[in-house]
Amino acid sequence: MAGMSDTPRPIAAVLDWRWLWHAARVALVSAYLIGGVQKFMDFPSAIAEQAHFGLEPAALWAAAAIAVELIGSVLVIANRFVWLGAGALGVLTLVAMLAANDFWHMSGHDRFMALNAFFEHLGLIAGLVLVSIISRRTHRA
Repeated sequence: MAGMSDTPRPIAAVLDWRWLWHAARVALVSAYLIGGVQKFMDFPSAIAEQAHFGLEPAALWAAAAIAVELIGSVLVIANRFVWLGAGALGVLTLVAMLAANDFWHMSGHDRFMALNAFFEHLGLIAGLVLVSIISRRTHRA
């Protein structure tokens, strides 16, 4: 990548930094990792969160969210079966964004906030797709 003529040398040096690929994967899944640990440590609140968004049976949804957040994050961080970990996190994010950010039923400020959150989550799903693509290409190379 450093040989690309459109990338300034200082930027190329940062992009070529040995630990950047690992640090970026950790950062990408950090919210899932922290969320999974928090839900695991306070399972009643995790159940209440799922029930709040109408996901029933709430205990099953909470357990599934914890498993996906923790296992998916570890797979992405470890750079193993990234397609599986990122895919599971992407599906979880899609379910969450549809359940929690239903801007099409809102108006005013609430709609504004939900619309922004919806597309932020869509961007996160795109990041998970991109990390899967990059991981696949680096493993093939």
